[in-house]
Amino acid sequence: MRLRFNHPKRIHKVIHDIHRNDKGVLILETLVALAVLGLIAVAFLGALSTSTKAIIISDEQSTAESLARSQIDFAQSQTYIKFSTPGHGEYQLVIVPQSYALSMTTTPVNAATIQPLPAGQDSGIQLLAVTIQRNARTVLTIQDFKVNR
Repeated sequence: MRLRFNHPKRIHKVIHDIHRNDKGVLILETLVALAVLGLIAVAFLGALSTSTKAIIISDEQSTAESLARSQIDFAQSQTYIKFSTPGHGEYQLVIVPQSYALSMTTTPVNAATIQPLPAGQDSGIQLLAVTIQRNARTVLTIQDFKVNR
């Protein structure tokens, strides 16, 4: 087909026809670009959410381990409490942040077998078990020994 552009109305009609056909393509290209951009945004936000959760869990674990180690060190620095003595006390606990809770159990054990001793006996070695909780959920439990020196 040969186009003749000698008449201004004919030129205007040809330009109008070209633009009318491009509008459908332009809308389709825009929709595809928006869909791709949406997928990229969803992937980015998912990765951001995952990394934020990982940072929170890592921080919680790090804090719990620091608290537990501090409690073990503090208990080991205190005077040995003989569990064979009636009315014996307990080791003091460190102060923890508000959303955390710390509990420690002390169990006298047999030095040779590391098995718990019957109540009222103490062979000079105790198993210290420290549990750290955050918002009523156990985060970490560690164990160590205290020896009567």
